Amino acid sequence: MPSSDGPQIIATVDALRERVGHWRGEDARVALVPTMGNLHAGHLSLVRQARLVADRVVVSIFVNPLQFGGGEDFDAYPRTLDADCAALASVGADVVFHPSVIEMYPDGTPLVTEVRLRALESVLCGEHRDGHFAGVATVVMKLFGQVQPDVAIFGRKDHQQLTLIRRLVRDLHVPVQVVAGDTVREPDGLAMSSRNRYLSDDERAIAPELQRTLRAVADRIVSGERDVVQLSAVAMQALNDAGFDPDYVRVLDALTLTEPDASTTDVVIAAAGHLGRARLIDNVTVPWEAASR
Repeated sequence: MPSSDGPQIIATVDALRERVGHWRGEDARVALVPTMGNLHAGHLSLVRQARLVADRVVVSIFVNPLQFGGGEDFDAYPRTLDADCAALASVGADVVFHPSVIEMYPDGTPLVTEVRLRALESVLCGEHRDGHFAGVATVVMKLFGQVQPDVAIFGRKDHQQLTLIRRLVRDLHVPVQVVAGDTVREPDGLAMSSRNRYLSDDERAIAPELQRTLRAVADRIVSGERDVVQLSAVAMQALNDAGFDPDYVRVLDALTLTEPDASTTDVVIAAAGHLGRARLIDNVTVPWEAASR
């Protein structure tokens, strides 16, 4: 069990490997929960889930510069290590891996080696955040190599990221089980996010419209509607009318992130949009076969 004093903070790959190697000597099953810190209840739910499927839990806290494009909030991204460690102590994390940028990228960036999943990273958020998912895939592969976990937990809120990591593991035969954690929401339906803190009071009142709009599309699909272009257009207009500056609303095959076809079993209704300084994402998954019967 983790120490009552809270998780051990480790800053170097060598020290992390030594700690994990000790656990391996005890035949312990190891879980990894990758994060960028500024933790909220959604992150903590992933750690609780990790404790159910593993003997030891590593939580990485690393604000990854490769995930941030020009004009994005890398420097301003909140770094709250003390509060994060206190929260992680309450849910049973064993180790917080908190490396520096130099530790993770000793030769600097850009990298000679990067991981790309072009078909999956060029849609949805990838159309609006060039290079973001290459940064995600690259840092996750580095973490998998550093921690060598048996299982890794990723949230469903970022469906595209989850899909990308699952495909990465499949294509490269990475011996890690990827487990999805459910999205944790505020009472009014807003998905919890570190970027919610950027919302003004007025913007916070508008923000739940993102989930309500997605639910409305889901209801129409379950009722039998199949014109995904029209459904997306109506939802985009609804978000505009609510006060969002939407990037997209798309209905795609949940497994492949392509247009649904006769082989599709489930679709994801995914959306992203801006409210002031905050860029919010959310999604809903519904059966597609049900819509064709």
